[in-house]
Amino acid sequence: MNPITTVGGPERAERAAQELEGATAQEIIAWAAKTFGDGLCVTSSMADALMVDLVSEQVPGIDVIFLDTGYHFAETIGTRDAVASMYDITLVNVEPRRTVAEQDAALGPRLYGRDPGICCHLRKVEPLQRALEPYTAWLTGLRRQDSSTRRNTPVVQWDPRKQMTKVNPLVRWTQEDVDSYMAENKILVNPLQYDGYPSIGCEPCTHRVAPGEDPRSGRWAGTGRTECGIHG
Repeated sequence: MNPITTVGGPERAERAAQELEGATAQEIIAWAAKTFGDGLCVTSSMADALMVDLVSEQVPGIDVIFLDTGYHFAETIGTRDAVASMYDITLVNVEPRRTVAEQDAALGPRLYGRDPGICCHLRKVEPLQRALEPYTAWLTGLRRQDSSTRRNTPVVQWDPRKQMTKVNPLVRWTQEDVDSYMAENKILVNPLQYDGYPSIGCEPCTHRVAPGEDPRSGRWAGTGRTECGIHG
């Protein structure tokens, strides 16, 4: 399947967002596969295999990008390896330009505590920017219910920084929709989710969340940050 030409740009993304607002996740993924062909990939944090399950059914062998920051929980790495073996995908493991030891030597230890913005940029934002260069569009698991900063996320959007289209098939899903699909389809879940970590990032910057608290309140707790910079 070859990418269709002239599929990018903010105007095309805005039109597609309007046309697909009421579409199912499966219909949105099918549109993206038809529109972008081999130029399509999906990113996964390996909190679970929900997006991988949905996408791999329609696009066997699709590239799944995982940002291996060097700071992940062992459970997250284990989930990544299990997903790669269970699903018909091509895992693309992306690492920062510097190892943790090299970053510590150049910028000092525990940069994540002193300046999490720079650390996230070096270990997530820049590596993803580099990894996405061969593609024209990427699928994400963003949901409007995730946080206030994602409340107005469209189904399809143009990313001006990356100069590519971002497609969000799950954007209208509620937590109930997620739980129902995962239970019915026996989706692989990162075991940390059963241990008080509903939103999972790097180990030094992710803490347990008490029942009833905002699921993302355990990310960068006490810093005022809500996003790493990948999505804004």
